Amino acid sequence: MKSTSLSLIAGAVALAAVTGFAAVTAPDGGGTTTAKAATRLPVERSSLLCPAPGLSDLAETEYTSFTPAAKSDGAAEPAGTAELLSSAVKGVATDTAKDKDKKTGKTDPDKPVVLLKEPGKPATAEVSGADAPALVGTATGRLAPGWTAQQTTTVEAGDSRGLLGVGCTVPDTDFWFPAASTAKSREDYVHLTNPDDTAAVADIELYGPEGPLKSEVGEDITVPARSGIRVLISTLINKAEDDVTVHVTTRSGRVGAVVRTADDRSGSDWLAASTEPAGTLVLPGIPADATSVRLVAFAPGEDDADLTVKLLGKTGAISPAGNEELHVKSQMTAGVDLKALTRGEPGSLLLTPADDAKATPVVAALRVVRGKGDKQEVGYIPATGPVGAQATAADNRAKGSVLSLTAPGAAGTVKVTASAGSKGGTPVSKTYKVAAGTTLAVVPPVPAGLKGTYALTVETQSGGPVHAARTLTVPMDGIPMFTVQTLPDDRGTVEVPAAEQDLSVLDD
Repeated sequence: MKSTSLSLIAGAVALAAVTGFAAVTAPDGGGTTTAKAATRLPVERSSLLCPAPGLSDLAETEYTSFTPAAKSDGAAEPAGTAELLSSAVKGVATDTAKDKDKKTGKTDPDKPVVLLKEPGKPATAEVSGADAPALVGTATGRLAPGWTAQQTTTVEAGDSRGLLGVGCTVPDTDFWFPAASTAKSREDYVHLTNPDDTAAVADIELYGPEGPLKSEVGEDITVPARSGIRVLISTLINKAEDDVTVHVTTRSGRVGAVVRTADDRSGSDWLAASTEPAGTLVLPGIPADATSVRLVAFAPGEDDADLTVKLLGKTGAISPAGNEELHVKSQMTAGVDLKALTRGEPGSLLLTPADDAKATPVVAALRVVRGKGDKQEVGYIPATGPVGAQATAADNRAKGSVLSLTAPGAAGTVKVTASAGSKGGTPVSKTYKVAAGTTLAVVPPVPAGLKGTYALTVETQSGGPVHAARTLTVPMDGIPMFTVQTLPDDRGTVEVPAAEQDLSVLDD
């Protein structure tokens, strides 16, 4: 009976390396539970989901799959695979004429769209048109720790015009999307992708400036096994709202969720989920030439939130004139136009409790516009966690990338590594120190002899937490097409309990 304890501990170690969860406890000789020292091990399996690229026949999409090269300890590395496979895509609640007759795009589900063969070197693939499917991916062995995938779509004209970028998401059961909209000028879709072999059931809740927006058709949405669906938000309610918070949860199963937005004037991009509700939030990477910045926040609990708003710039923090504080009522979406907030310098937004004794959890995102008139382009920056041990942004080009590093508290130092190119090039690294309460925007290092695209990996070296975002700009016909991806910790390692055990407890 006692020998079973040792088996359970070993099982917990293996489970933690795969799932990221483990209890750091073990039974002692008296049958009680005592804490054991923990260690960090690389994860052994990772999952990622990429949404269907869009609705435009003009769409050109590039996928980039990448796992950072591991630090060698002399031990043999476990073999592994990293594949992104196609899934069926079906439309749900899409009542527009252009969707009624659209055929579902399908490719061979058994043939990888993107196959990553080795850590440290990106793998890429390209697809064209509106019917490209969502992708379901799994990485194992040495390709699992830190595995990331980027989906970048270029649409040159039409309602979906823009550079649309999104990091493929980890499957989960709960997502928050401030900064969505049901305004007549907008066409926003929630994309849901199910990685598993059984159907998932999801609910989509909407919250406007006056509270919950009731919708019965947003409940019990079935996402078929290993498939993706898209839901047009404006079909869930009959009320136009400029600022809407979308909450996606699952009743059974898990999904990857992301919102694709499109605006008549400013083009299209993906809105990724905000970090989980917290009293203090960081939204990094506002471009220096932003012509419009709109902050949207939501307090999901029972208490109102009073927030102090600060822009962390090159030399320190400033308070936006007239918008030094933001009051967010419980269960109501609050939006405020910060206009040309950065005034020619890149920056990041820091939201903190106005009263340190009342840190009400909130979620938030920024809607950022560059350009003017008919040359506008939109991008989104959700609140995000720090880079932690390591974070990666894939799909960087020889030109057009800017890396924003923000230290909201104490100064921090990070190491930035540019990987080998997808078609050739030698990795290079550079270390940056970010002063306390500032944003440092840099043109990141480029691999020597670069051919193709490359990945940027950021590692914390010392000091306080650093938050990061990568902006990719691809100008086209006078339009500053761009997209921003945040870089939270990739969770490539997991804390697990030590497997030590006093064998004397196994007697009798």
